Amino acid sequence: MAAAADGLGSIAIDTTQLNMSVTDPTAWATAMNNLGMVPVGLAGQQLVTDSICVSGFDPSLSMMTGITPINPMIPGMGLVPPPPPTDVPVVKEIIHCKSCTLFPPNPNLPPPSTRERPPGCKTVFVGGLPENATEEIIQEVFEQCGDITAIRKSKKNFCHIRFAEEFMVDKAIYLSGYRMRLGSSTDKKDSGRLHVDFAQARDDFYEWECKQRMLAREERHRRKMEEDRLRPPSPPAIMHYSEHEAALLAEKLKDDSKFSEAITVLLTWIERGEVNRRSANQFYSMVQSANSHVRRLMNEKAAHEQEMEQAKESFKNALTGILTQFEQIVAVFNASTRQKAWDHFSKAQRKNIDIWRKHSEELRNAHSEQLMGIRREEEMEMSDDDSGDNPSKKLRVDESALAAQAYALKEENDSLRWQLDAYRNEVELLKQEKGQLFRTEESLTKDQQLQFLQQTMQGMQQQLLSIQEELNNKKSELEQAKEEQTHTQAVLKVLQEQLKSAKELAEINGHDESQANEVNVLTVALVNQDREKNSEKRSQGLKSEKEALLIGIISTFLHVHPFGANIEYLWSYMQQLDSRDS
Repeated sequence: MAAAADGLGSIAIDTTQLNMSVTDPTAWATAMNNLGMVPVGLAGQQLVTDSICVSGFDPSLSMMTGITPINPMIPGMGLVPPPPPTDVPVVKEIIHCKSCTLFPPNPNLPPPSTRERPPGCKTVFVGGLPENATEEIIQEVFEQCGDITAIRKSKKNFCHIRFAEEFMVDKAIYLSGYRMRLGSSTDKKDSGRLHVDFAQARDDFYEWECKQRMLAREERHRRKMEEDRLRPPSPPAIMHYSEHEAALLAEKLKDDSKFSEAITVLLTWIERGEVNRRSANQFYSMVQSANSHVRRLMNEKAAHEQEMEQAKESFKNALTGILTQFEQIVAVFNASTRQKAWDHFSKAQRKNIDIWRKHSEELRNAHSEQLMGIRREEEMEMSDDDSGDNPSKKLRVDESALAAQAYALKEENDSLRWQLDAYRNEVELLKQEKGQLFRTEESLTKDQQLQFLQQTMQGMQQQLLSIQEELNNKKSELEQAKEEQTHTQAVLKVLQEQLKSAKELAEINGHDESQANEVNVLTVALVNQDREKNSEKRSQGLKSEKEALLIGIISTFLHVHPFGANIEYLWSYMQQLDSRDS
Protein backbone atom coordinates (compact mmCIF):
# COMPACT_ATOMS: atom_id res chain seq x y z
CA MET A 1 0.00 0.00 0.00
CA ALA A 2 2.90 2.33 0.58
CA ALA A 3 3.94 1.97 -3.06
CA ALA A 4 0.67 3.43 -4.22
CA ALA A 5 1.58 6.74 -2.65
CA ASP A 6 4.28 7.28 -5.30
CA GLY A 7 1.83 7.22 -8.25
CA LEU A 8 -1.36 8.52 -6.72
CA GLY A 9 -0.02 11.46 -4.72
CA SER A 10 -1.27 12.64 -1.40
CA ILE A 11 -4.09 14.81 -0.14
CA ALA A 12 -4.63 16.56 3.20
CA ILE A 13 -8.01 15.84 4.74
CA ASP A 14 -9.49 17.98 7.45
CA THR A 15 -12.06 16.05 9.45
CA THR A 16 -13.65 19.25 10.76
CA GLN A 17 -14.90 20.10 7.24
CA LEU A 18 -16.80 16.83 6.71
CA ASN A 19 -19.89 17.97 8.67
CA MET A 20 -21.88 19.07 5.60
CA SER A 21 -25.32 17.52 5.23
CA VAL A 22 -25.77 14.85 2.59
CA THR A 23 -29.03 16.41 1.46
CA ASP A 24 -27.47 19.81 0.84
CA PRO A 25 -27.96 20.37 -2.94
CA THR A 26 -25.67 23.36 -3.15
CA ALA A 27 -22.68 21.39 -1.85
CA TRP A 28 -23.31 18.59 -4.31
CA ALA A 29 -23.67 21.03 -7.19
CA THR A 30 -20.50 22.85 -6.21
CA ALA A 31 -18.58 19.57 -6.20
CA MET A 32 -19.91 18.55 -9.60
CA ASN A 33 -19.22 21.98 -11.08
CA ASN A 34 -15.66 21.98 -9.78
CA LEU A 35 -15.11 18.63 -11.52
CA GLY A 36 -16.51 19.91 -14.79
CA MET A 37 -19.66 17.75 -14.73
CA VAL A 38 -23.32 18.52 -14.98
CA PRO A 39 -24.87 17.67 -11.58
CA VAL A 40 -26.93 14.52 -11.54
CA GLY A 41 -29.90 13.88 -9.36
CA LEU A 42 -28.17 11.67 -6.79
CA ALA A 43 -28.29 12.43 -3.09
CA GLY A 44 -25.02 12.10 -1.28
CA GLN A 45 -22.50 13.65 1.03
CA GLN A 46 -19.86 16.12 -0.03
CA LEU A 47 -16.85 14.14 -1.32
CA VAL A 48 -14.24 16.89 -1.62
CA THR A 49 -13.63 19.87 0.60
CA ASP A 50 -13.44 23.47 -0.45
CA SER A 51 -9.72 23.45 0.20
CA ILE A 52 -9.08 21.32 -2.87
CA CYS A 53 -11.73 22.85 -5.18
CA VAL A 54 -10.43 24.87 -8.04
CA SER A 55 -11.31 28.51 -7.30
CA GLY A 56 -13.21 30.35 -10.01
CA PHE A 57 -13.65 27.29 -12.18
CA ASP A 58 -16.12 27.82 -15.05
CA PRO A 59 -17.83 24.64 -16.25
CA SER A 60 -18.47 26.07 -19.71
CA LEU A 61 -14.77 26.73 -20.20
CA SER A 62 -14.27 23.20 -21.36
CA MET A 63 -16.88 23.54 -24.04
CA MET A 64 -15.60 26.88 -25.30
CA THR A 65 -11.90 26.15 -25.36
CA GLY A 66 -11.96 22.40 -25.91
CA ILE A 67 -10.18 21.67 -22.65
CA THR A 68 -11.09 18.23 -21.36
CA PRO A 69 -12.41 17.94 -17.83
CA ILE A 70 -9.91 17.30 -15.07
CA ASN A 71 -9.17 13.58 -14.55
CA PRO A 72 -8.20 12.91 -10.93
CA MET A 73 -6.40 9.68 -11.95
CA ILE A 74 -3.80 11.48 -14.09
CA PRO A 75 -0.38 11.02 -12.43
CA GLY A 76 0.85 14.27 -10.95
CA MET A 77 -2.58 15.78 -10.34
CA GLY A 78 -2.80 14.16 -6.92
CA LEU A 79 -6.60 14.01 -6.79
CA VAL A 80 -6.73 10.28 -5.95
CA PRO A 81 -4.99 9.97 -2.59
CA PRO A 82 -3.35 6.83 -1.29
CA PRO A 83 -5.08 4.83 1.42
CA PRO A 84 -4.95 7.03 4.53
CA PRO A 85 -4.02 5.79 7.98
CA THR A 86 -6.51 3.72 9.91
CA ASP A 87 -7.41 6.56 12.30
CA VAL A 88 -8.52 8.84 9.40
CA PRO A 89 -11.77 8.07 7.52
CA VAL A 90 -11.46 7.37 3.80
CA VAL A 91 -12.89 10.05 1.48
CA LYS A 92 -13.12 9.15 -2.19
CA GLU A 93 -14.03 11.37 -5.13
CA ILE A 94 -15.74 11.05 -8.50
CA ILE A 95 -13.51 9.86 -11.32
CA HIS A 96 -14.24 10.79 -14.96
CA CYS A 97 -13.13 8.78 -17.98
CA LYS A 98 -13.90 9.15 -21.68
CA SER A 99 -16.42 6.31 -21.81
CA CYS A 100 -17.62 6.06 -18.21
CA THR A 101 -17.82 7.73 -14.82
CA LEU A 102 -16.88 6.28 -11.41
CA PHE A 103 -18.88 7.42 -8.40
CA PRO A 104 -17.44 6.85 -4.93
CA PRO A 105 -19.22 4.73 -2.32
CA ASN A 106 -20.90 6.13 0.75
CA PRO A 107 -18.13 6.95 3.25
CA ASN A 108 -20.35 5.87 6.13
CA LEU A 109 -20.39 2.31 4.85
CA PRO A 110 -17.67 -0.11 5.99
CA PRO A 111 -14.76 -0.54 3.59
CA PRO A 112 -15.02 -3.43 1.13
CA SER A 113 -13.49 -6.68 2.31
CA THR A 114 -10.52 -8.25 0.57
CA ARG A 115 -8.88 -11.64 0.81
CA GLU A 116 -5.35 -12.16 2.07
CA ARG A 117 -2.81 -10.89 -0.40
CA PRO A 118 -0.89 -13.73 -2.10
CA PRO A 119 2.88 -13.36 -2.33
CA GLY A 120 3.99 -11.47 -5.43
CA CYS A 121 0.45 -10.60 -6.41
CA LYS A 122 0.15 -8.70 -9.72
CA THR A 123 -3.35 -9.84 -10.70
CA VAL A 124 -6.70 -8.45 -9.43
CA PHE A 125 -10.21 -9.75 -9.63
CA VAL A 126 -12.77 -7.14 -10.78
CA GLY A 127 -16.40 -8.04 -10.20
CA GLY A 128 -19.68 -6.14 -10.56
CA LEU A 129 -18.91 -4.81 -14.04
CA PRO A 130 -21.76 -3.46 -16.16
CA GLU A 131 -23.10 -5.98 -18.64
CA ASN A 132 -22.28 -3.67 -21.57
CA ALA A 133 -18.72 -3.04 -20.40
CA THR A 134 -16.04 -4.01 -22.94
CA GLU A 135 -12.35 -4.73 -22.58
CA GLU A 136 -11.54 -1.31 -24.01
CA ILE A 137 -13.60 0.41 -21.29
CA ILE A 138 -12.04 -1.75 -18.60
CA GLN A 139 -8.55 -0.99 -19.89
CA GLU A 140 -9.41 2.72 -20.07
CA VAL A 141 -10.40 2.69 -16.37
CA PHE A 142 -7.62 0.53 -14.94
CA GLU A 143 -4.70 1.62 -17.12
CA GLN A 144 -4.59 4.75 -14.97
CA CYS A 145 -3.32 2.45 -12.19
CA GLY A 146 -0.38 1.22 -14.25
CA ASP A 147 0.73 -0.83 -17.22
CA ILE A 148 -1.63 -3.74 -17.93
CA THR A 149 -0.12 -6.90 -19.34
CA ALA A 150 -3.28 -8.99 -19.73
CA ILE A 151 -7.08 -8.78 -19.30
CA ARG A 152 -9.21 -11.92 -19.09
CA LYS A 153 -12.90 -10.99 -19.25
CA SER A 154 -15.70 -13.41 -18.50
CA LYS A 155 -19.31 -13.41 -19.67
CA LYS A 156 -20.56 -13.12 -16.08
CA ASN A 157 -19.63 -9.48 -15.46
CA PHE A 158 -16.18 -10.03 -13.98
CA CYS A 159 -12.61 -10.12 -15.23
CA HIS A 160 -8.99 -10.61 -14.16
CA ILE A 161 -6.41 -7.92 -14.80
CA ARG A 162 -2.67 -8.51 -14.56
CA PHE A 163 -0.38 -5.52 -14.04
CA ALA A 164 3.31 -5.13 -14.67
CA GLU A 165 4.28 -4.32 -11.07
CA GLU A 166 2.98 -5.20 -7.63
CA PHE A 167 2.36 -1.65 -6.40
CA MET A 168 -0.13 -1.10 -9.25
CA VAL A 169 -2.44 -3.64 -7.58
CA ASP A 170 -2.81 -1.29 -4.59
CA LYS A 171 -4.05 1.47 -6.90
CA ALA A 172 -6.57 -0.91 -8.43
CA ILE A 173 -7.80 -2.04 -4.99
CA TYR A 174 -8.50 1.63 -4.23
CA LEU A 175 -11.31 1.54 -6.87
CA SER A 176 -13.18 -1.21 -5.00
CA GLY A 177 -16.70 -0.01 -4.08
CA TYR A 178 -17.00 2.59 -6.85
CA ARG A 179 -20.19 2.61 -8.95
CA MET A 180 -19.39 2.53 -12.65
CA ARG A 181 -21.75 4.14 -15.20
CA LEU A 182 -21.23 4.03 -18.93
CA GLY A 183 -21.75 7.46 -20.48
CA SER A 184 -24.91 9.23 -19.23
CA SER A 185 -27.20 6.20 -19.56
CA THR A 186 -29.42 5.20 -16.65
CA ASP A 187 -29.95 1.63 -17.85
CA LYS A 188 -29.09 -1.10 -15.38
CA LYS A 189 -26.94 -2.86 -17.95
CA ASP A 190 -24.76 0.25 -18.18
CA SER A 191 -24.03 0.51 -14.45
CA GLY A 192 -22.56 -1.70 -11.77
CA ARG A 193 -20.75 -1.55 -8.41
CA LEU A 194 -17.10 -2.59 -8.76
CA HIS A 195 -15.54 -5.11 -6.39
CA VAL A 196 -11.74 -5.30 -6.76
CA ASP A 197 -9.87 -7.98 -4.85
CA PHE A 198 -6.54 -9.78 -4.90
CA ALA A 199 -6.35 -12.78 -7.24
CA GLN A 200 -4.06 -15.78 -6.99
CA ALA A 201 -2.25 -16.55 -10.25
CA ARG A 202 0.39 -19.17 -10.99
CA ASP A 203 2.45 -16.74 -13.07
CA ASP A 204 2.61 -14.26 -10.20
CA PHE A 205 3.66 -16.93 -7.72
CA TYR A 206 6.30 -18.30 -10.14
CA GLU A 207 7.78 -14.84 -10.70
CA TRP A 208 7.73 -14.21 -6.96
CA GLU A 209 9.57 -17.49 -6.32
CA CYS A 210 12.15 -16.64 -8.99
CA LYS A 211 12.66 -13.24 -7.40
CA GLN A 212 13.02 -14.78 -3.94
CA ARG A 213 15.57 -17.27 -5.25
CA MET A 214 17.48 -14.46 -6.89
CA LEU A 215 17.45 -12.49 -3.63
CA ALA A 216 18.59 -15.59 -1.75
CA ARG A 217 21.46 -16.04 -4.21
CA GLU A 218 22.43 -12.43 -3.79
CA GLU A 219 22.29 -12.78 -0.02
CA ARG A 220 24.45 -15.93 -0.12
CA HIS A 221 26.90 -14.19 -2.41
CA ARG A 222 27.01 -11.19 -0.12
CA ARG A 223 27.60 -13.40 2.93
CA LYS A 224 30.28 -15.34 1.11
CA MET A 225 32.03 -12.14 0.11
CA GLU A 226 31.83 -10.95 3.71
CA GLU A 227 33.23 -14.27 4.99
CA ASP A 228 36.01 -14.17 2.43
CA ARG A 229 36.80 -10.65 3.49
CA LEU A 230 36.90 -11.54 7.18
CA ARG A 231 38.62 -14.92 6.74
CA PRO A 232 42.30 -14.88 7.68
CA PRO A 233 44.65 -15.36 4.76
CA SER A 234 45.63 -18.94 4.05
CA PRO A 235 49.27 -19.90 4.52
CA PRO A 236 51.41 -19.88 1.40
CA ALA A 237 51.79 -23.12 -0.51
CA ILE A 238 54.91 -25.11 0.32
CA MET A 239 57.09 -25.94 -2.65
CA HIS A 240 58.22 -29.47 -3.49
CA TYR A 241 61.65 -30.71 -2.51
CA SER A 242 64.57 -30.26 -4.85
CA GLU A 243 68.28 -29.71 -4.40
CA HIS A 244 67.97 -26.07 -5.45
CA GLU A 245 65.09 -25.43 -3.03
CA ALA A 246 67.01 -27.23 -0.28
CA ALA A 247 70.01 -24.93 -0.80
CA LEU A 248 67.74 -21.85 -0.61
CA LEU A 249 66.04 -23.22 2.50
CA ALA A 250 69.39 -23.78 4.19
CA GLU A 251 70.22 -20.10 3.64
CA LYS A 252 66.84 -19.05 5.02
CA LEU A 253 67.36 -21.18 8.13
CA LYS A 254 70.49 -19.19 8.91
CA ASP A 255 68.54 -15.92 8.72
CA ASP A 256 66.74 -15.02 11.97
CA SER A 257 63.97 -13.08 10.23
CA LYS A 258 63.06 -15.97 7.88
CA PHE A 259 63.59 -18.80 10.36
CA SER A 260 59.91 -19.38 11.27
CA GLU A 261 58.89 -19.68 7.61
CA ALA A 262 61.85 -21.92 6.74
CA ILE A 263 61.35 -24.27 9.71
CA THR A 264 57.74 -24.84 8.60
CA VAL A 265 58.91 -25.88 5.13
CA LEU A 266 61.55 -28.19 6.62
CA LEU A 267 58.98 -29.86 8.87
CA THR A 268 56.62 -30.38 5.92
CA TRP A 269 59.36 -31.96 3.81
CA ILE A 270 60.32 -34.37 6.59
CA GLU A 271 56.69 -35.34 7.17
CA ARG A 272 56.22 -35.92 3.44
CA GLY A 273 59.05 -38.45 3.50
CA GLU A 274 61.53 -36.57 1.35
CA VAL A 275 64.47 -37.89 3.40
CA ASN A 276 66.36 -40.69 1.63
CA ARG A 277 69.93 -41.84 1.27
CA ARG A 278 70.85 -39.16 -1.23
CA SER A 279 69.26 -36.25 0.64
CA ALA A 280 70.20 -37.35 4.17
CA ASN A 281 73.26 -35.07 4.31
CA GLN A 282 71.33 -32.01 3.18
CA PHE A 283 68.56 -32.65 5.70
CA TYR A 284 71.10 -33.21 8.45
CA SER A 285 72.77 -29.87 7.70
CA MET A 286 69.36 -28.14 7.78
CA VAL A 287 68.49 -29.79 11.10
CA GLN A 288 71.87 -28.70 12.43
CA SER A 289 71.11 -25.13 11.34
CA ALA A 290 67.79 -25.31 13.16
CA ASN A 291 69.60 -26.52 16.27
CA SER A 292 71.93 -23.53 16.10
CA HIS A 293 68.98 -21.22 16.81
CA VAL A 294 68.52 -22.70 20.29
CA ARG A 295 71.29 -20.49 21.68
CA ARG A 296 69.70 -17.41 20.09
CA LEU A 297 66.34 -18.24 21.63
CA MET A 298 67.91 -18.72 25.04
CA ASN A 299 69.59 -15.32 24.72
CA GLU A 300 66.28 -13.74 23.80
CA LYS A 301 64.66 -15.37 26.79
CA ALA A 302 67.39 -14.03 29.06
CA ALA A 303 66.88 -10.53 27.61
CA HIS A 304 63.14 -10.73 28.25
CA GLU A 305 63.75 -11.94 31.78
CA GLN A 306 66.03 -8.96 32.35
CA GLU A 307 63.34 -6.64 31.03
CA MET A 308 60.86 -8.30 33.36
CA GLU A 309 63.22 -7.74 36.32
CA GLN A 310 63.58 -4.08 35.38
CA ALA A 311 59.78 -3.76 35.11
CA LYS A 312 59.44 -5.39 38.54
CA GLU A 313 61.95 -2.92 39.98
CA SER A 314 60.16 0.07 38.46
CA PHE A 315 56.81 -1.30 39.71
CA LYS A 316 58.24 -1.70 43.22
CA ASN A 317 59.57 1.87 43.19
CA ALA A 318 56.24 3.24 41.96
CA LEU A 319 54.37 1.19 44.58
CA THR A 320 56.68 2.57 47.26
CA GLY A 321 55.92 6.13 46.16
CA ILE A 322 52.18 5.42 46.16
CA LEU A 323 52.42 3.92 49.64
CA THR A 324 54.23 6.99 50.98
CA GLN A 325 51.49 9.22 49.58
CA PHE A 326 48.84 6.98 51.19
CA GLU A 327 50.71 7.37 54.49
CA GLN A 328 50.62 11.15 54.12
CA ILE A 329 46.89 11.12 53.32
CA VAL A 330 46.17 8.90 56.34
CA ALA A 331 48.29 11.25 58.49
CA VAL A 332 46.15 14.17 57.27
CA PHE A 333 42.95 12.31 58.21
CA ASN A 334 44.37 11.42 61.63
CA ALA A 335 45.34 15.03 62.25
CA SER A 336 41.82 16.11 61.25
CA THR A 337 40.26 13.77 63.83
CA ARG A 338 42.12 15.34 66.73
CA GLN A 339 40.28 17.50 69.21
CA LYS A 340 41.57 20.84 67.99
CA ALA A 341 40.22 20.50 64.47
CA TRP A 342 37.47 17.90 64.99
CA ASP A 343 35.25 20.20 67.03
CA HIS A 344 35.04 22.79 64.26
CA PHE A 345 33.60 20.34 61.66
CA SER A 346 29.90 19.71 61.30
CA LYS A 347 28.32 16.33 61.87
CA ALA A 348 28.07 15.54 58.13
CA GLN A 349 31.67 16.62 57.55
CA ARG A 350 32.87 14.44 60.43
CA LYS A 351 31.02 11.48 58.95
CA ASN A 352 32.58 11.98 55.51
CA ILE A 353 36.07 12.42 56.98
CA ASP A 354 35.67 9.23 59.00
CA ILE A 355 34.56 7.27 55.88
CA TRP A 356 37.45 8.67 53.83
CA ARG A 357 39.96 7.82 56.59
CA LYS A 358 38.78 4.21 56.81
CA HIS A 359 38.88 3.77 53.03
CA SER A 360 42.40 5.25 52.83
CA GLU A 361 43.63 2.99 55.63
CA GLU A 362 42.26 -0.09 53.83
CA LEU A 363 43.99 0.88 50.59
CA ARG A 364 47.23 1.64 52.44
CA ASN A 365 47.19 -1.74 54.18
CA ALA A 366 46.53 -3.55 50.89
CA HIS A 367 49.39 -1.78 49.14
CA SER A 368 51.73 -2.37 52.07
CA GLU A 369 50.95 -6.09 52.05
CA GLN A 370 51.65 -6.19 48.31
CA LEU A 371 54.96 -4.42 48.81
CA MET A 372 55.90 -6.75 51.65
CA GLY A 373 55.13 -9.74 49.46
CA ILE A 374 57.46 -8.41 46.77
CA ARG A 375 60.20 -7.89 49.34
CA ARG A 376 59.74 -11.41 50.72
CA GLU A 377 60.12 -12.84 47.22
CA GLU A 378 63.33 -10.86 46.77
CA GLU A 379 64.65 -12.10 50.13
CA MET A 380 63.89 -15.68 49.10
CA GLU A 381 65.74 -15.16 45.83
CA MET A 382 68.68 -13.68 47.71
CA SER A 383 68.72 -16.66 50.08
CA ASP A 384 68.79 -18.98 47.07
CA ASP A 385 71.72 -17.04 45.68
CA ASP A 386 73.55 -17.25 49.04
CA SER A 387 72.98 -20.99 49.25
CA GLY A 388 74.59 -21.25 45.83
CA ASP A 389 77.94 -20.41 47.45
CA ASN A 390 77.91 -23.68 49.40
CA PRO A 391 80.24 -26.50 48.24
CA SER A 392 77.27 -28.79 47.56
CA LYS A 393 75.85 -26.13 45.27
CA LYS A 394 79.20 -25.78 43.56
CA LEU A 395 79.33 -29.55 43.10
CA ARG A 396 75.88 -29.43 41.56
CA VAL A 397 76.97 -26.65 39.24
CA ASP A 398 80.08 -28.62 38.27
CA GLU A 399 77.98 -31.71 37.67
CA SER A 400 75.55 -29.75 35.50
CA ALA A 401 78.49 -28.30 33.53
CA LEU A 402 79.94 -31.77 33.06
CA ALA A 403 76.53 -33.06 32.00
CA ALA A 404 76.24 -30.22 29.48
CA GLN A 405 79.70 -31.04 28.10
CA ALA A 406 78.82 -34.72 27.92
CA TYR A 407 75.61 -33.88 26.10
CA ALA A 408 77.50 -31.70 23.63
CA LEU A 409 80.04 -34.47 23.03
CA LYS A 410 77.21 -36.93 22.55
CA GLU A 411 75.61 -34.66 19.98
CA GLU A 412 78.90 -34.34 18.11
CA ASN A 413 79.34 -38.11 18.22
CA ASP A 414 75.83 -38.63 16.87
CA SER A 415 76.41 -36.11 14.12
CA LEU A 416 79.67 -37.82 13.11
CA ARG A 417 78.00 -41.20 13.15
CA TRP A 418 75.19 -39.90 10.98
CA GLN A 419 77.69 -38.47 8.52
CA LEU A 420 79.50 -41.80 8.45
CA ASP A 421 76.22 -43.60 7.75
CA ALA A 422 75.47 -41.15 4.97
CA TYR A 423 78.90 -41.76 3.40
CA ARG A 424 78.34 -45.49 3.66
CA ASN A 425 75.00 -45.18 1.94
CA GLU A 426 76.61 -43.19 -0.86
CA VAL A 427 79.36 -45.83 -1.23
CA GLU A 428 76.75 -48.57 -1.39
CA LEU A 429 74.86 -46.66 -4.05
CA LEU A 430 78.04 -46.28 -6.10
CA LYS A 431 78.80 -49.97 -5.67
CA GLN A 432 75.33 -50.86 -6.83
CA GLU A 433 75.68 -48.63 -9.87
CA LYS A 434 79.06 -50.19 -10.71
CA GLY A 435 77.82 -53.70 -9.92
CA GLN A 436 75.25 -53.45 -12.68
CA LEU A 437 78.10 -53.60 -15.20
CA PHE A 438 79.46 -56.91 -13.81
CA ARG A 439 76.11 -58.60 -13.43
CA THR A 440 76.43 -60.33 -16.80
CA GLU A 441 79.70 -62.10 -15.85
CA GLU A 442 78.29 -63.12 -12.49
CA SER A 443 75.19 -64.50 -14.18
CA LEU A 444 77.37 -66.65 -16.48
CA THR A 445 79.36 -68.07 -13.57
CA LYS A 446 76.14 -68.78 -11.74
CA ASP A 447 74.75 -70.68 -14.76
CA GLN A 448 77.87 -72.85 -14.91
CA GLN A 449 77.61 -73.58 -11.22
CA LEU A 450 73.99 -74.57 -11.66
CA GLN A 451 74.92 -76.98 -14.46
CA PHE A 452 77.61 -78.58 -12.31
CA LEU A 453 75.20 -78.95 -9.46
CA GLN A 454 72.60 -80.55 -11.73
CA GLN A 455 75.18 -83.11 -12.99
CA THR A 456 76.24 -84.00 -9.45
CA MET A 457 72.58 -84.41 -8.49
CA GLN A 458 72.01 -86.83 -11.37
CA GLY A 459 75.08 -88.88 -10.34
CA MET A 460 73.86 -89.02 -6.77
CA GLN A 461 70.44 -90.17 -7.92
CA GLN A 462 72.01 -93.02 -9.92
CA GLN A 463 74.08 -94.07 -6.90
CA LEU A 464 70.98 -94.01 -4.77
CA LEU A 465 69.17 -96.32 -7.22
CA SER A 466 72.08 -98.80 -7.21
CA ILE A 467 72.16 -98.79 -3.41
CA GLN A 468 68.43 -99.44 -3.30
CA GLU A 469 68.88 -102.50 -5.61
CA GLU A 470 71.65 -103.89 -3.37
CA LEU A 471 69.46 -103.35 -0.34
CA ASN A 472 66.63 -105.31 -1.95
CA ASN A 473 69.04 -108.19 -2.76
CA LYS A 474 70.31 -108.25 0.82
CA LYS A 475 66.75 -108.34 2.11
CA SER A 476 65.98 -111.41 -0.05
CA GLU A 477 69.16 -113.17 1.16
CA LEU A 478 68.23 -112.36 4.76
CA GLU A 479 64.83 -113.97 4.26
CA GLN A 480 66.45 -117.15 2.87
CA ALA A 481 68.78 -117.29 5.90
CA LYS A 482 65.82 -116.95 8.22
CA GLU A 483 64.04 -119.83 6.46
CA GLU A 484 67.13 -122.08 6.81
CA GLN A 485 67.39 -121.13 10.48
CA THR A 486 63.79 -122.12 11.08
CA HIS A 487 64.44 -125.41 9.27
CA THR A 488 67.46 -126.22 11.45
CA GLN A 489 65.54 -125.32 14.58
CA ALA A 490 62.80 -127.74 13.56
CA VAL A 491 65.40 -130.52 12.98
CA LEU A 492 66.95 -129.80 16.38
CA LYS A 493 63.59 -130.10 18.06
CA VAL A 494 62.96 -133.46 16.37
CA LEU A 495 66.37 -134.74 17.43
CA GLN A 496 65.84 -133.54 20.99
CA GLU A 497 62.58 -135.42 21.12
CA GLN A 498 64.27 -138.58 19.78
CA LEU A 499 67.00 -138.14 22.36
CA LYS A 500 64.50 -137.87 25.17
CA SER A 501 62.66 -140.95 23.95
CA ALA A 502 65.93 -142.85 23.68
CA LYS A 503 66.87 -141.86 27.22
CA GLU A 504 63.54 -143.04 28.54
CA LEU A 505 63.92 -146.39 26.75
CA ALA A 506 67.43 -146.83 28.11
CA GLU A 507 66.27 -146.21 31.64
CA ILE A 508 63.40 -148.66 31.21
CA ASN A 509 65.58 -151.42 29.77
CA GLY A 510 68.30 -150.82 32.40
CA HIS A 511 71.15 -150.10 30.08
CA ASP A 512 74.34 -148.59 31.31
CA GLU A 513 75.44 -145.01 31.14
CA SER A 514 77.97 -145.85 28.49
CA GLN A 515 75.23 -146.77 26.12
CA ALA A 516 73.46 -143.54 26.79
CA ASN A 517 76.64 -141.60 26.13
CA GLU A 518 77.08 -143.43 22.90
CA VAL A 519 73.61 -142.49 21.88
CA ASN A 520 74.30 -138.84 22.79
CA VAL A 521 77.53 -138.91 20.78
CA LEU A 522 75.70 -140.29 17.82
CA THR A 523 73.03 -137.63 18.00
CA VAL A 524 75.58 -134.88 18.36
CA ALA A 525 77.47 -136.21 15.41
CA LEU A 526 74.34 -136.28 13.34
CA VAL A 527 73.55 -132.72 14.27
CA ASN A 528 77.07 -131.63 13.47
CA GLN A 529 76.88 -133.35 10.14
CA ASP A 530 73.67 -131.52 9.35
CA ARG A 531 75.26 -128.23 10.38
CA GLU A 532 78.29 -128.86 8.24
CA LYS A 533 76.12 -129.69 5.28
CA ASN A 534 74.12 -126.51 5.75
CA SER A 535 77.25 -124.44 6.21
CA GLU A 536 78.77 -125.93 3.08
CA LYS A 537 75.63 -125.07 1.16
CA ARG A 538 75.73 -121.51 2.49
CA SER A 539 79.43 -121.08 1.85
CA GLN A 540 79.09 -122.27 -1.69
CA GLY A 541 76.55 -119.60 -2.67
CA LEU A 542 76.91 -116.90 0.02
CA LYS A 543 80.58 -116.18 0.50
CA SER A 544 80.26 -112.66 -0.86
CA GLU A 545 77.06 -112.07 1.09
CA LYS A 546 78.68 -112.97 4.41
CA GLU A 547 81.53 -110.66 3.73
CA ALA A 548 79.11 -107.82 3.02
CA LEU A 549 77.18 -108.65 6.19
CA LEU A 550 80.42 -108.70 8.22
CA ILE A 551 81.42 -105.29 6.82
CA GLY A 552 77.97 -103.86 7.64
CA ILE A 553 78.10 -105.19 11.21
CA ILE A 554 81.56 -103.74 11.77
CA SER A 555 80.51 -100.35 10.34
CA THR A 556 77.45 -100.20 12.61
CA PHE A 557 79.60 -101.16 15.58
CA LEU A 558 82.05 -98.35 14.83
CA HIS A 559 79.16 -95.93 14.29
CA VAL A 560 77.82 -96.76 17.76
CA HIS A 561 81.36 -96.27 19.19
CA PRO A 562 82.55 -93.02 17.54
CA PHE A 563 85.64 -92.79 19.76
CA GLY A 564 86.92 -96.18 18.62
CA ALA A 565 87.24 -99.65 20.27
CA ASN A 566 89.86 -102.41 20.81
CA ILE A 567 90.19 -105.28 18.39
CA GLU A 568 89.62 -107.76 21.23
CA TYR A 569 86.35 -106.04 22.14
CA LEU A 570 85.28 -106.16 18.47
CA TRP A 571 86.29 -109.85 18.21
CA SER A 572 84.34 -110.80 21.34
CA TYR A 573 81.27 -108.96 19.97
CA MET A 574 81.56 -110.89 16.67
CA GLN A 575 81.84 -114.20 18.55
CA GLN A 576 78.73 -113.39 20.53
CA LEU A 577 76.86 -112.69 17.30
CA ASP A 578 78.18 -115.92 15.78
CA SER A 579 77.10 -117.91 18.84
CA ARG A 580 73.62 -116.33 18.63
CA ASP A 581 73.33 -117.20 14.93
CA SER A 582 74.46 -120.73 15.57
